[in-house]
Amino acid sequence: MSQAIGAASSLTLLWSVTCKAKTTRTNSKNKNKTFKLKVVEKEEAKNNNGGFGDKKKQEQLWQCVQSCGACCKLAKDPTFATPEEIFDNPSDIELYESLVGADGWCIHFDKSNRTCSIYEDRPYFCRVEPDVFQNLYGINKRKFNKEACSFCKDTIKTIYGADSEELDRFNKAIRS
Repeated sequence: MSQAIGAASSLTLLWSVTCKAKTTRTNSKNKNKTFKLKVVEKEEAKNNNGGFGDKKKQEQLWQCVQSCGACCKLAKDPTFATPEEIFDNPSDIELYESLVGADGWCIHFDKSNRTCSIYEDRPYFCRVEPDVFQNLYGINKRKFNKEACSFCKDTIKTIYGADSEELDRFNKAIRS
C-alpha cells in the first residue's frame, strides 16, 4: 500500500450515462407543491454537449500514487482508529505493532525513495482492496472507491498537509 503501485492498475471509468431531465410539478394530498424529476432521455456521456441540464457524474476510482507512503505512517494521531479498534484477531494487532518503527513509520518503508521494501509480500491489511475494506471496516464493494478515496485523502492531509503535493497528485490520479 505504501508504494505507488505499478501493480495497482490504472482504473478507468468503463461507462457513464447522462440523464437529461425535466422537472414537473405535482400537487400532493395536503396541497403542498412537490417536485419530481422525470427522466426524459438517456445518452452516453461521450455524446454530452455540456448543455444546460446535462449532468455527468463520474465516480472517483481509488488508485495509489507513487512516492506518497502516507499510509505507511503507522503511528497516527488520535483521530485515527487504533489497531485494537480495527482488528479482531490479536495476531493482526501484534503484527501491526511490530511494523511500527521508533519514528512511527513502518520499518519496511524506505523514506529516501518512499517505497515499501516488502511490497509484494506486505500484510493483507496494507492492501487497499475491496475484500480488505469489507473485512476490516465493513465497507461493501459498492462503496469501496468512495471510502478508499476518503481514507487516503484524510491520511495524506494528516501526514503531509491539505496543501501538499501528495494530495494534489492523489486528487489528479483519482479524477483521471
